[in-house]
Amino acid sequence: MTCLLILPAWAQTTITGTVRDAEGNSLPGVTVQLKGTTVATTTTNAGTFSISAPPTGILTFSMLGYGTQEQNINNRSTLSVMLESTSELVEEVVVVGYNVVKKSDLTGSVVSINSEDITAMPVQNPLQALQGRAAGLDVTSNERPGEMGSIRVRGERSLLASNSPLYVVDGVPLSSGGIEFLNPKDIESIDVLKDASATAIYGSRGANGVIIVTTKRGVAGRTTLNYSLTSTIENLRDRTEMMDAPQYIEFRRNAYRFIGQYPDEPNKERDEAIFGGDPYAWSNIEKGWVNGQWDGSLVSTTDWGNYVTKTGVTHDHIVSASGGNETVQAYGSFGYLKQDGTQLGQDYQRYSGKLTIDIKPKDWFKMGAVLNTTFGDQNYGYATTNATGPGNLYMAARGMLPYAVPFDNDGNRINLPGGDVNIQNPILEADFNVNERHVWRNFGNIYAELEPLKGLRYRINFGPDYYNNRNGRYMDANSVNRGAGEPGSTNYAQLNQTMRFSWTLDNLIYYDRSFDKHNVGLTLLQSATANRTETSTMTANNLPWSSQMWYQLNSVDQLQGFGSNLVESELTSYMIRGNYDFDGKYLFTGSLRWDGASQLAAGNKWDVFPSMAVAWRLDRESFLENQTWINSLKARVGFGVTGNSAVDPYMTLGMLTPLYYAWGGIVEDGYVNSDPSLANPLPMPNKELGWEKTAQINYGVDFSLLNNRLSGSIDYFTSRTTDLLMSRAIPSINGFTTTWDNIGISANRGVDISLNTVNIAHENFSWESTINFTHSKDRIVELQNGKLDDMGNNLFIGQRIAVYYDFEKEGIWQDTPEDLAEMEKFNANGHEFTPGTIRVKDLNGDYVIDANNDRKIRGHSAPNWNFGFGNTFTYKNFDLNFFIYGRMGFTIENGAESLQGRFSQRVLDYWTPDNPTDEYPAPNYNSFSGDPYRSAMNYQDGSFIKLRNVSLGYTLPRNFTDRIKLANLRIYAQAMNPGLLYSKVDWIDPDTGSSIFNRGVVFGLNIGF
Repeated sequence: MTCLLILPAWAQTTITGTVRDAEGNSLPGVTVQLKGTTVATTTTNAGTFSISAPPTGILTFSMLGYGTQEQNINNRSTLSVMLESTSELVEEVVVVGYNVVKKSDLTGSVVSINSEDITAMPVQNPLQALQGRAAGLDVTSNERPGEMGSIRVRGERSLLASNSPLYVVDGVPLSSGGIEFLNPKDIESIDVLKDASATAIYGSRGANGVIIVTTKRGVAGRTTLNYSLTSTIENLRDRTEMMDAPQYIEFRRNAYRFIGQYPDEPNKERDEAIFGGDPYAWSNIEKGWVNGQWDGSLVSTTDWGNYVTKTGVTHDHIVSASGGNETVQAYGSFGYLKQDGTQLGQDYQRYSGKLTIDIKPKDWFKMGAVLNTTFGDQNYGYATTNATGPGNLYMAARGMLPYAVPFDNDGNRINLPGGDVNIQNPILEADFNVNERHVWRNFGNIYAELEPLKGLRYRINFGPDYYNNRNGRYMDANSVNRGAGEPGSTNYAQLNQTMRFSWTLDNLIYYDRSFDKHNVGLTLLQSATANRTETSTMTANNLPWSSQMWYQLNSVDQLQGFGSNLVESELTSYMIRGNYDFDGKYLFTGSLRWDGASQLAAGNKWDVFPSMAVAWRLDRESFLENQTWINSLKARVGFGVTGNSAVDPYMTLGMLTPLYYAWGGIVEDGYVNSDPSLANPLPMPNKELGWEKTAQINYGVDFSLLNNRLSGSIDYFTSRTTDLLMSRAIPSINGFTTTWDNIGISANRGVDISLNTVNIAHENFSWESTINFTHSKDRIVELQNGKLDDMGNNLFIGQRIAVYYDFEKEGIWQDTPEDLAEMEKFNANGHEFTPGTIRVKDLNGDYVIDANNDRKIRGHSAPNWNFGFGNTFTYKNFDLNFFIYGRMGFTIENGAESLQGRFSQRVLDYWTPDNPTDEYPAPNYNSFSGDPYRSAMNYQDGSFIKLRNVSLGYTLPRNFTDRIKLANLRIYAQAMNPGLLYSKVDWIDPDTGSSIFNRGVVFGLNIGF
């Protein structure tokens, strides 16, 4: 480096050193100046510098985007300097509706998740990263590649309308769909608006909470290049233990014994009669008969699941670059994800790209654009076409009989292993079933902002969103969905296309002014949103060639079915919001929003949604300012009203349905308003249909204590939803059977708690924890008939919205004098109870079990509370963290068994005369659907606590990365889904709602250049 001017004549010494940022990265281009002179130099690409200065001088270090720092030389010859980013020096801000505010100035209930938390686990979509990391959110899991779980913000509100939140990406509300198209590594932060005082700014679209996503942008002052790689290796695990061949053989024998068609002791002739339908399966069973004696251990068990599973390997790569100066900043990234499922036929590929540019050519004008593009290629895998059949290939394979075999001696697939026409072989279904889904999503945001006067800004945002989904499905004649190659089997092809284009145009005016101790802000909004969705479908069977799949449906003489549709909707909005604070102590926010929705009836399209919130910074009051253990303390109260117009377009106008007339041998088509004889007739249009409204009050406290060692927030909320959108039954004499109406009231209340603790903080070792806790309890207040229950739809006054209503199992009827006497009383009233059948509670004691008087609420599907608990330990360059997630107080609908003895069966404790258990009834081969009251066994406590992941990482020392010309290098390994820590159910994973889940290990690499 060279000095800019000749040094003064006093004694000089050469000072060398290194300048780094807070993360230890070398900072090139830092200006190093001898204070009070023009002597200066800049740091090299490695962040080093050399300058001549007097031994008592002062050096000033400065760089755009970083805070300036002064260092006294004090006779030192080397210096090590760390500059803090100005973004870190500025108080943390939170993105709220159409603005950003300091976290300390928040008046509503908002929780934020930063990029480090989002990428703490190798997630494939952003929603996975939110599970357990934000108080107030309930996120479920989905193990199928390319699929997402569900998300709820503070529970359920609506009975029939959507309960999904609104997503806002880079300031633009999405008209439809979620955020699955975003690469999680491109996200800077996610802010969740929970209470109505915060969400009402979005009016009708904020009824179920708002999730605001801010993606990464370029930063002035530094250019970075980063590469991230994660590789995941996982295998499918099944918590359900299925009967092996000897267990199942005895199980079927017992099913026949119950109906008197099998002797007490094993009998080869009877075995051949009940197992001999498939010679290959019988050959296996016959191994157990040796010298006229039965030895079940000699019969081999087929591991059907092994034929359809594989080791799933996922690779996730992303390259990103960012940088800029005071005038132009840019960010770009490209990502590639390849996820192989753990089941044959399931995989997912995603190509993602992001480009952001911000330009500020003048102090009073700036503009920019963001483009996110994603192409997803998903092989969905096998799924049954039967509504009650298995949802994936593994479950279909698990349904095979354990003593049967998949192939004959020549290697050909046995279509009916076991000889039962209803048990078809799913092996090779990955070859016979193709369900390919291509999704192309392009989302952008173009903005311009003008500041003609100090404090006055005008901003225009335009957010286009293009979505195209092509779903091609082909099923070969050999597929079990098409007859498994048996006589009469045919192939089938289907092509579905969905194209959706939506846009949002926002015009915003901001005015902010400060005088003395007063700070005021005003926001005005005019917004327009439009959505256009086109769909088409074609189906055909008996195609001449399997290779053509859905690409040449014109090869058949006539399509089996076809159709197309167009749906358009619009939303127009106006909003005014005011902010005021006095001396940073007393904060106020108020807003009014007017929304007009095209799908509602004329005269009811428009409504207004108000909100207001106040906050008090107690830590700035004189009576607390000397309390050194309080760093910050703020109390909040907020109220707001949001709406929901979630009915399909045109439902208030009335539509036509085709009706065909026969005139002799001629069939003519016509149209009528409704045909009540149809399975799903059109509803009667309701010209008075209006908004479903939710009013919510939130009380909250934000705090930071003990030198910021303990921080967090506590919120208590109550809400009341009125004019619920529901389908009302009407007399068919009107020509309709139902109509949409605003009827009913629901309510909700709960508590959100977020805690962050610094448990240990030493130079070489630290331990930090985060705890998020959410409790919510929704309930129904009124229905279409006021305070009367609607048992037909499982809706009950004073109860949770999503409940299970059924008989309650009391035990199994036993062959005892007491039970025989009780059974006689029931059987005298028409029942046919026998020892070994299910005994349900007679709630009204009349010795008649009927649906009107003897059913009760058995549970509800939404949890009473959920939590996340994360811990991070650091020792020098090592870091270790683990994350625990739990959902408590909810019911899983699982456990009922038909026990016919015909189909495969999990291991359970079933009744026999020699095993008079109270767990499960006796198997009965004459009962295809099982015991008439088997559904009473179908409700399990789903509460669980799961260790979600454990991660160990190592960041290479700076002196090493400097030598290899890298800014940083980190390697890590993780264990994903190590196991359940607590669950009352041992045959399913209550997190996924299924018995199967994936468990694996992850290896990752992060490189900064």
